[in-house]
Amino acid sequence: MQFDESINQCLDLARQARLLCPPNPAVGCVLTSADGTLLGRGHTQATGGPHAEVMALRDAAARGQSVAGATAYVSLEPCSHQGRTGPCCDALIAAGVKKVVVSMLDPNPLVAGQGLARLRAAGIEVVVGPGAQEAFELNIGFFSRMLRKTPWVRMKLAATLDGKTALNNGVSQWITGEGARADGHAWRARACALLTGVGTVLQDQPRLDVRGIDTPRQPALIVVDSRLQTPPGARLFEANRPVTIYAAVPDAARQATLEARGARVIYLADTNHKVDLAALLRDLAAQEINELHVEAGTKLNGSLLRAGLVDELLVYVAPKLVGQGLDMAQFGPLTALEQAVPLEFKSTAMIGPDLRILARLAGRDRFWGAA
Repeated sequence: MQFDESINQCLDLARQARLLCPPNPAVGCVLTSADGTLLGRGHTQATGGPHAEVMALRDAAARGQSVAGATAYVSLEPCSHQGRTGPCCDALIAAGVKKVVVSMLDPNPLVAGQGLARLRAAGIEVVVGPGAQEAFELNIGFFSRMLRKTPWVRMKLAATLDGKTALNNGVSQWITGEGARADGHAWRARACALLTGVGTVLQDQPRLDVRGIDTPRQPALIVVDSRLQTPPGARLFEANRPVTIYAAVPDAARQATLEARGARVIYLADTNHKVDLAALLRDLAAQEINELHVEAGTKLNGSLLRAGLVDELLVYVAPKLVGQGLDMAQFGPLTALEQAVPLEFKSTAMIGPDLRILARLAGRDRFWGAA
């Protein structure tokens, strides 16, 4: 394989790990001989399982290929510490590879260049940089958790062309088409956790799980519910995944009822007796949540945006006009256009009749250069 082809295949393997490996980063590895022959390849497995480098070495062994003198292409720096698995840099050294091409350094303070230093100390040539932007995008939540100590927060919205997410009576099913809804489930699947508010729970009775997508795990569910109003019979308890309710006003009886349904209740109050949303994000990062996918109502959306806690918006725009209705987010009023939330369009795509827009808060992804 040519150099670029090896990098691209390495990134493709990382994409295959995307739904499987959280909270670990999605990493791919390709091993080639001096003449470019493929020797082995692999990607990170589920938590506690082998990392990409070990999977690629095992694949080469299964093919009967020696990797002595080989080049390893890895989309993230090989780890150098003993965690749930052993150090991958040591596995590459022991295998006798000659060169390692890495897309990015690992932002984990337990690694952060130490893996590459160990490879160089063993006489292995190291190249850093090819495929860096794509490798970062694949693991933007992991980088966020490691460098900012908060998850990457993606807010999903389905709206009409005039920006309404529901009619005034709360009816919102279905603004967008079946294709957009299926695409939304794919974005749910890549997140570590989904977040909603008690208003959405009471109004819509959602399950908020991943359906119609072949996924090895269900993201955890986070509910912002200051006064523990979540009904114990809510449909969100039907899915097989952890449910955490963040509250602000203690209520022992309601807490006991919800805990009997399997929920975990955490109190994080601000000075207004509401859930402290910034503290919530820090707490989720401490629980190894990389990407947080928000599907909430206009009030919670507004609170998150007003507090500057949203990193990007995933918006599905339906070719419809409804006039009056509920807005995407309730915040303001602003007194000058300069106060508007600045966005950068990252991508657009037609999903059936609907338009999908990925818009990132301006400059929000600049933190990755620190790695």
